[in-house]
Amino acid sequence: MNFRLHLFELEDQPWFPHIFRQGMLDFLRFMISKLGAYGPAIPLLEELLRRSGQTHFTDLCSGAGGGIAGIREALSQRMGEPVRVTLSDRYPNLGAYEYLQAESGGLIDFIDSPVDATKVPPQIQGVRTIFSSFHHFRPEQAVAILQNAADQRAPIGIFEGGGKTWAELIIFLLTFPIIILLVTPFIRPFKLSRLLFTYLIPIIPLGIMWDGLVSLFRLYNPRMLDELLARVHTPPGYTWRSGIVGSGPGQQVIYLLGYPE
Repeated sequence: MNFRLHLFELEDQPWFPHIFRQGMLDFLRFMISKLGAYGPAIPLLEELLRRSGQTHFTDLCSGAGGGIAGIREALSQRMGEPVRVTLSDRYPNLGAYEYLQAESGGLIDFIDSPVDATKVPPQIQGVRTIFSSFHHFRPEQAVAILQNAADQRAPIGIFEGGGKTWAELIIFLLTFPIIILLVTPFIRPFKLSRLLFTYLIPIIPLGIMWDGLVSLFRLYNPRMLDELLARVHTPPGYTWRSGIVGSGPGQQVIYLLGYPE
């Protein structure tokens, strides 16, 4: 799919009720965690941490923290020591963050105030990551995120689950309506509102299907990422790499790494 359409996602809209946004993000977190969607990207993030000499990273645009727990555990095993994560977002999902913090024994923490990925406060130091969220940004905003990281010489890893293929689109449309209905009762923390707005008033499933479809159209493939990088004023000694790891529908990850030498 060598094109990009920046259609609107409900999740991005300030007027969209938080209860629905939270339900959609909770489903995304559950699915990413269960499928291990970012498994192929773990070695890349390990490399980024080792280059930086750190065992902590700050996740931007965290949503509901989808997959972060599994990613953190896999990194800890590979690096032989506990890796810590700080979650952040422009619209912090505090309920999900508190749940992940408790489940991790405090190795996952969070910033409870809004964080703008295009203007990361200088007090937020070290490695940055963005999982499943870079496609939310229009090209000028995406360039601003990359420019901000380069200007502050902050290592950054951007990862999008998917290879932006027609096969992924077909699989999504055929399977996800059933999957949503099957897995919703097992999503934690349990919320009665999630059941209400999934089965009785199906706003959450409709929102997931719409935003999922739009997300695939919005994804930047590696060629598009390189076009964005051509607009970034990269300082000497700072390096960018982009590509795809993994193989097969649902098992590919588009990535972009930036780091100071």
